Amino acid sequence: MADIATQPYNVAKPITKSDTVNYDGSTYSAAPFTKPIPADAILVGDAGIVIAVLENGATVRLTAVAGQIIPIKTIRVNSTTTSATNLYALYYV
Repeated sequence: MADIATQPYNVAKPITKSDTVNYDGSTYSAAPFTKPIPADAILVGDAGIVIAVLENGATVRLTAVAGQIIPIKTIRVNSTTTSATNLYALYYV
C-alpha cells in the first residue's frame, strides 16, 4: 500500500466551517452517513488560525499561511476561532 503522504490529492471539496457539522463523507463511503470520512489534508487559501477536529474528536489549533497544505486527517474545521478562509478538504481517493 502506498504512503498517502506521497500521493497526489485528486479531490478537493470546499470546507464550510462549523462547530457541530462534520464533513459529508457520503461521496466517499460504501455505507453513506455511517461516519464522517476524514480529509487527508486541508488546503488553506488565506492565512489565519485553523481549529481542526481529528477523527477521535480531539481539536488542534494550527497557524497557517496562505497556500499551505496541512497533512492531517480531519473530520471538521470549527467555525469558532478559525480565522483562515478559503479552506478545502483534500482527499486521495
